[in-house]
Amino acid sequence: MISKFFLSTTLISIWLSAIMTIVTLIGACSFWLKYSKILIKVTKLSRYPTISIIVPAHNEELIIAQTTKALLNLNYPNEKIELLLYADNCTDQTAQIMQRVIANSDSNNKPAHIKVIERTGNGGKAGVLNDALKIAHGEYLAIYDADAIPEKNALYFLVKKVLENPDKYVAVFGRNKTRNAAQNFLTRCINQEIVVTQRIQHCGIWHMFKIGRIPGTNFIIQRDFVKEIGGWRNGALTEDTDISFKIMQSGKLIALAYNSEAFQQEPERLRDYYFQRLRWAKGNYQVVIGNFIHLFDRSNWRVKLETFYYACTFFWFNAAIILSDLIFLSNVIAWLARLFNPAIQMPFTFGESNILITQLLLLNWLFMIILYLLQITTAMATQYGQATTSQIWLGLASYFTYSQLFIIVSVHAVISVTLDSLFHRNKTVWVKTRRFNN
Repeated sequence: MISKFFLSTTLISIWLSAIMTIVTLIGACSFWLKYSKILIKVTKLSRYPTISIIVPAHNEELIIAQTTKALLNLNYPNEKIELLLYADNCTDQTAQIMQRVIANSDSNNKPAHIKVIERTGNGGKAGVLNDALKIAHGEYLAIYDADAIPEKNALYFLVKKVLENPDKYVAVFGRNKTRNAAQNFLTRCINQEIVVTQRIQHCGIWHMFKIGRIPGTNFIIQRDFVKEIGGWRNGALTEDTDISFKIMQSGKLIALAYNSEAFQQEPERLRDYYFQRLRWAKGNYQVVIGNFIHLFDRSNWRVKLETFYYACTFFWFNAAIILSDLIFLSNVIAWLARLFNPAIQMPFTFGESNILITQLLLLNWLFMIILYLLQITTAMATQYGQATTSQIWLGLASYFTYSQLFIIVSVHAVISVTLDSLFHRNKTVWVKTRRFNN
């Protein structure tokens, strides 16, 4: 009876996960069928609000020059930009390189207000943003990570979107692309993941439910709103997810500017990738746990839906996948043992025969693989020249390798968050992601 309960629960959970994926995919297809026909033009805006661009950088001497140059050359009136470059607890040449790039730039073609600030405080990225909030003068804050190189019109498109409904849109986010995607197998897989996340999940969820998710870089947010909610939570491992929930709880929206692009550098080594994603997973678990109560209170429906989505993704569906793997492994071991001792019973079946369960599990796995590849090919089709057979083969290889790492990271994150709470450990420590000069 117990084995049948676990088996049924696992199958139902996987089917629900597939249904959620299909719904999101349908929303994304509807989005791109609508907007892919629109010719985008860069025209004069009705007004140009002042923007304080904030760049938190910790030991980023290898890449900060490119980012600084890109920010100095944005297609936005220079008199409307305040550029705040933070060298946060740096022990390298990050601040000096920032100053050198600014000094060598065209004095007639750069923001009127630029500051390079060597910071020695704590709180991580959230601490930097809170310090910047105290001195920023812009109507909106624009956040760019040190490795995120914005396309020339990235800020323009963010502002253009927010001006469509400035009372409702307190934040607007764009897309981020992998600038070192061709480096190795890992970066190619990361690129596919990011393209699917941003061109399927973000677009589909925004199109259907008007739910946006701040991605951590290449976004703008109303300065006064951030002050009203008390700024960023110091030490938050995923300050972007944390503040996204706060915005939704206020009844405001985070809008998507799908044509605003920035190019970021992704980890090229497995160790860097693992600890980066572990930090993200821990941060997301903390946010989900902190917001779980909103499933049962009077919070607005977007908060409830987003909490349900995160809870399913990081808890329920992960547990179902792990349980599914254990069921499969147990049955395989029992089947092999029966070759030597026919009296051994299969642990997970719906009856005396294991044919039905074998067929159901096989159907589930084939369906999930097809759905995984369908998301990748659909996402790649929205970018000119990206939908190739090599991407399909890469997707198939990544399903059995790269995507399985998420389960390992998730389990590690759950254990780590639990131990942090039990033993009151420091929850804000993360490993610095190694950068490369490319």
